Amino acid sequence: MESASAFIDQKIKELGDWRGKTLAKVRDLIHAADPEIVEEWKWAKATSPGVPVFSHGGIVCTGETYKNVVKLTFAKGAALKDPSGLFNSSLEGNVRRAIDIHEGEKINEAALKDLIRAAVALNVGPKNKGKSMPKPRRKSPPLRQAQGRL
Repeated sequence: MESASAFIDQKIKELGDWRGKTLAKVRDLIHAADPEIVEEWKWAKATSPGVPVFSHGGIVCTGETYKNVVKLTFAKGAALKDPSGLFNSSLEGNVRRAIDIHEGEKINEAALKDLIRAAVALNVGPKNKGKSMPKPRRKSPPLRQAQGRL
């Protein structure tokens, strides 16, 4: 069984055009932003060869390639601050956000690395950060107290 990294290498080689170069470039930037990123290959089926996935404590982003675009989809992008305005696709959703990179477009490397680091921090941070904790359930009174109420 081939590793996910080998599948991604193969995908880049098969593309052999600007999309392969762009996917290779963003892959390098993702690893530069977080050396602990794990590469995965997911959702392979008969109608689709699969998708490169970059994870650390959960999915950080996917790297999909289409005819006219390389798309980085951030699994929890809606929860991330994007001061540089990199997100330019899937803006209407409640969870995901994406960056569509077209042929010839320059990548804001520093901003992309910041987004990667923020996505990792969101994945590995406290699970309920910013959310109210559920109230503890009240325990039933001990049997003696319950009997005294009868």
